[in-house]
Amino acid sequence: MRFSAVDRDIIGDDHIELTSVGVDIGSSTSHLVFSHLVLEREGERYVMVERSILHESDILLTPYSDPTTIDGKTLGEFIERQYESAELTRDQVDTGALILTGTALMRENSRTIADLFAEEAGRFVAVSAGDRLEASLAAHGSGAAKASDSDEPRAVLNVDIGGGTTKLALCLNGRVFDVAAVDVGARLVALDKAGNVTRIEDAARLVAKHLDISLELGKPLAGEDLKRMAGYLADKLFEVVKLGELSPGAKELMRTPNVDYHGKVDALMFSGGVSEFIYGHQTYTFGDMGDILGGEIRKKAQETGLPLLEPVAGIRATVVGASQHTVQVSGNTIYLSSPDIVPVRNVPVARPHLGLSADNIEPEGITKAVRTAVDRLDLPADNCVALAIEWHGSATFGRLDAISRGIVAAQEAQMAAGQPLVLICDSDVGGLLGLHLREELGHTGGLVSIDGVELSEFDYIDIGNLIPASGATPVVIKSLVFPHHGEKS
Repeated sequence: MRFSAVDRDIIGDDHIELTSVGVDIGSSTSHLVFSHLVLEREGERYVMVERSILHESDILLTPYSDPTTIDGKTLGEFIERQYESAELTRDQVDTGALILTGTALMRENSRTIADLFAEEAGRFVAVSAGDRLEASLAAHGSGAAKASDSDEPRAVLNVDIGGGTTKLALCLNGRVFDVAAVDVGARLVALDKAGNVTRIEDAARLVAKHLDISLELGKPLAGEDLKRMAGYLADKLFEVVKLGELSPGAKELMRTPNVDYHGKVDALMFSGGVSEFIYGHQTYTFGDMGDILGGEIRKKAQETGLPLLEPVAGIRATVVGASQHTVQVSGNTIYLSSPDIVPVRNVPVARPHLGLSADNIEPEGITKAVRTAVDRLDLPADNCVALAIEWHGSATFGRLDAISRGIVAAQEAQMAAGQPLVLICDSDVGGLLGLHLREELGHTGGLVSIDGVELSEFDYIDIGNLIPASGATPVVIKSLVFPHHGEKS
């Protein structure tokens, strides 16, 4: 059956077709992708079995009315034109994902963008992606995470190079292991057609100072100087890529600590706008360093001797949209601190690597793993988050106690802000875990602990009111959908 956004309910249907849109608005560029998603019921959940591209928008240089304020009118007109080009109206789009990065996250800008999508607020997942989350999104969207998932251990480093920043994500076994960000990008300096400088980022001023280059708004910049700047940025970026000791020049460009990985990197993959030049897919320049920087980076990549993997998507290495499916959870395997603790809506999911296959579990290890996973979501300290727990081994008192203590320590800020603990287990320990937290640890705050639900990175969940007749609670999972090889367009 076909699904429409108005007055429809997916529960009870075995075959669902959705129209979805992914909207990516960043400091340098903005674009949309409209998709057709097919979901089918497997047991008590829906899984996606097909996705195809309906329309890819133009790439817009994000418009500004002043150096930091996005021009909402121009952006809105662009968005409307893309809906028209896709031959879709707003109410024909069932679900979607709105990804904001860079200056789009600033309070005034995010409010302006929210107004542009006000009528879709209940249907869209809105993701505010800081450096760490953007790095993870890019690694999944480029295909690097999937490329690392093989029988032989394989570490793939995804390097996402945009207009203002570069995000790195080290991928192992199909998951993001660690991330980093550095101030390297194509539009740290931008020029008009006459070769005069129209944009200067702080990182560009640092580079110009090191190279003794005069950089002033409205003044010309020689092509040779632009090439020198691109070469310097490429050099510093590859200090970061090699995951070794950084020079002072590289350190001052770092936005986060570098990727904490001491093993061998097996392959490189590039995504983001500059990747289009690295792989030779783009030749047209946009009044910035994109083509020069791309050429310099390709040379550096070849010098490493590492395989250079082709991404699924370059500049469009973000979500295609969002799918939605419903899971019915058994009332025998949940723990709610009180019936009115639900509903909770649009809660982001963190999926920590807890290492529960070990016999002995240390609370400190659990705390570190949970904090790492939550930090990668770039959420405010007081934001509610759902912890997806992949359970391994027996549910002995000692193991439950160590896990519970580790989670409580990791979630201190959220609990202090009055947020509930939300725990989602993939096997039948939800009730036990909740009971242990309440009875043994004396946790008195809000608590939702359920199981029988498998979650992925970049999921968002709604947990509904308790159903009195069955003791169950409905869970709606909104999953971000990424591009993949062989997509229909």
